[in-house]
Amino acid sequence: MAQAAWQDPVPLALDTAPVPAYGSGSLADLLPTLAAGQGVEGLTATIPELTPADRNCVFLIDGLGWEQIKAHPDEAPFLHSLLPTSRGGTGRPITAGFPSTTATSLASVGTGLPPGAHGLPGYTVRNPETGELMNQLRWRPWSEPKVWQPYPTVFQLADAAGVRTAQVSSPDFEHTPLTKIGLSGGSFLGRLSGEDRMDTAAQRLAAGDRSLVYTYYSEVDGKGHRFGVDSDAWRGQLMYVDGLAQRLAEQLPPRSALYITADHGMIDIPFDEQSRIDFDADWELRAGVALLGGEGRARHVYAVPGAQGDVLAVWREVLGEQFWVASRDEAIAAGWFGPAVDERVYGRIGDVVAAAHDDVVITASVNEPHESAMVGMHGSLTPVEQLVPLLEVRS
Repeated sequence: MAQAAWQDPVPLALDTAPVPAYGSGSLADLLPTLAAGQGVEGLTATIPELTPADRNCVFLIDGLGWEQIKAHPDEAPFLHSLLPTSRGGTGRPITAGFPSTTATSLASVGTGLPPGAHGLPGYTVRNPETGELMNQLRWRPWSEPKVWQPYPTVFQLADAAGVRTAQVSSPDFEHTPLTKIGLSGGSFLGRLSGEDRMDTAAQRLAAGDRSLVYTYYSEVDGKGHRFGVDSDAWRGQLMYVDGLAQRLAEQLPPRSALYITADHGMIDIPFDEQSRIDFDADWELRAGVALLGGEGRARHVYAVPGAQGDVLAVWREVLGEQFWVASRDEAIAAGWFGPAVDERVYGRIGDVVAAAHDDVVITASVNEPHESAMVGMHGSLTPVEQLVPLLEVRS
């Protein structure tokens, strides 16, 4: 019997990658839509399914994607019961943005801008001014926040327009650069316990005739990273946050709308060589690479000068059946970072951008030991990571 002819691997076509719904149904569209409905000038309601309310509250649960809520009706009965209310009663999710990671998503929420404009296009990205990798969640090494992200937040615009605005979160976040450039404006109220945050958010919502309140809870994401979304620890957090959401919903003052959303979903990645490709141990992937940024499922790859084409060709050949592998210009043209990319942001994006399609990650065991040991991961364009709820309760 004649053997079948050898066929080279066929890379995933870039036009098969789901593009976030910037401008019609992404996290960046949420606060502008709410604030426009409250009469804040200069903002546009771009999620047409949402009905204006005098008092708006956004409860963002870090790491709790649409598919996780759908899959856990027993652990999250209240949140699961609200699925039909999502996105103005359409029963549909919205999208996070690319990459689907916390720093990027929180900046999109607070500024009302896609990553290509606000300039936080990944977990770690190269600073073109210094050539160093910058961790945009921890803000290391330091960069002047208002230079890195110069646009006003929606909270600042709303506060200037007379809307009573507040952020209710962990006291640890009050003075962080990410809060300053993404979520500042009005009052910051630090509360340690989840229950105190819910109670305070409801109180602040009632404090103005027009109010815009944001509150946040992180530990669903934390347990997912450490133990996975298939763990008892993660399910315990889901049960807890389900109770928090119900507690807040039951305290809404009149003329209020509560929106429960998330910054991304999460997927568990097996601990085997096929699922975890170690960049630090792979000479082929390292060739011509000056810096590896991003995170396991959404990599920014910065080539040494002159090697950009070779790095793209190798990454596409080695990984192209499992990752969407694009050049910087291809990723921008595809709309991954939004409809446009500001000039100051262009060099922060990798020469090569690799977004996972399969259940696989690119780890860096030497340079990223903590991140490489995580069970739950996120960052890419797949539905489990991209789709987030926009659950609604009105009073």
